[in-house]
Amino acid sequence: MRSPSLRVPARHVGPATIAGLVLVQGLMWMVSRPPGEGLTTYLGQFFGAEAVLLLSVALVLISMLPWVEAWFDGIDRAAIWHRRLAITGLVLLAPHIALASNPTATQLGGILAVTGVAGMVGLALWAILPRWQSVVPRPLRPLVLAARDAPGVTAFRRIFGGYERWRALHRTTGLFVAAGFIHGVLDGTAFGGSPLLYWSYLAVGAIGLGFYLYRELLARFFRSLHDYQVATVTEVEPRLVEIALHPLGRGVDFVPGQFAMVYLEAKDGWHRHPFTIASAPHDKNLRFTIKALGDYTSRLHELVEPGMPAVIGGPHGRFDHRRGTDRQIWIAGGVGVAPFLSWLRSLDGPLPYRVDFFYSAVGTPAFADEIRTIADRHDDLHAHIIDTSLEGRLTAERVLVDAGGNPGGLSAFMCGPAAMLSDFETQLRRAGVASRHIHREYFDWR
Repeated sequence: MRSPSLRVPARHVGPATIAGLVLVQGLMWMVSRPPGEGLTTYLGQFFGAEAVLLLSVALVLISMLPWVEAWFDGIDRAAIWHRRLAITGLVLLAPHIALASNPTATQLGGILAVTGVAGMVGLALWAILPRWQSVVPRPLRPLVLAARDAPGVTAFRRIFGGYERWRALHRTTGLFVAAGFIHGVLDGTAFGGSPLLYWSYLAVGAIGLGFYLYRELLARFFRSLHDYQVATVTEVEPRLVEIALHPLGRGVDFVPGQFAMVYLEAKDGWHRHPFTIASAPHDKNLRFTIKALGDYTSRLHELVEPGMPAVIGGPHGRFDHRRGTDRQIWIAGGVGVAPFLSWLRSLDGPLPYRVDFFYSAVGTPAFADEIRTIADRHDDLHAHIIDTSLEGRLTAERVLVDAGGNPGGLSAFMCGPAAMLSDFETQLRRAGVASRHIHREYFDWR
């Protein structure tokens, strides 16, 4: 009999470590204020030091190193925390700028400060733009849409838009963090009277920038890469494509539910994007189910043809139903079915637990017949295929009623649109499903 684990979930280890670092640095600044240092200026510099700490940790989190994935229970979660820390670090720069002052500041330090702030704010805004609807209040959205479609803005979006351009410029984040860090070294008045603050600040900045240099200059020599070529490109339905890649030599070893970095050569050049693996490990080809979400994915069936080369990096992720309890619910929305397809296609023999799989989409869900066929072969697997245009939106209440049993003993595995999963997570917790038993894949991270 499988029983729920009482250990601390791996997803909390990384965030707890970050909180500890922030607290320790705060305590150091609390007890190490140099004599004669004005309180207002000192507080301003403290906020700047905390911003550098958070931005340095954010650089560590995108290094793609295995231990980062272990500490955050997946690279996708590490990417979410990277974004949170970067935004929080930028917010802390506001009180730093408002409070910190140095009448003897160097000219170079001032230039670096302006460069660092301007660069990071620009990159942050660019990162938020694809998700602007989650930030802008609903009444103001028509104004944003009108401005977005204006002739000058449209031309700007055409030049600077797209995942590849975003990614290329986003890689300069470390340079702007370096500018802010060096500004602190040159103009921080608190460091002259406190060796502890000075050397701890140097260590924090050096570690963050060291990881940044590793990722940009050295990681390519240690990354696990596998050569493939495109076998088939199938338009499953409008705006949904399944691409199959055939290995050239040894293929990638993966656990069902993981994702990979996919480098594809298309007619307009090479593209890189993380995609969830939808095939089983024993399949001859590696398959990915890709929805047209913008950029080149909107024209994938036109740009990619059989025979074109591809490179697979990874795999990554820790989305694994074997970590669940005896009673499980799987919830997929739209293209979020991809990891569940890998799980289902990998089933060999009876399941060791009961699973209720809920899969919803507008219209007849893709792969519905294949899912039902697999479910028919397994007594403990129950497929619930929902066409939301006919049956309405899938709710947590319906899921719990159909699954039955005590919510406290359930494990939930979810993948789909962020708003849908956030709503489900809240409702499942209120119903009694333990938060440590709720697992979701953040497939929309960039």
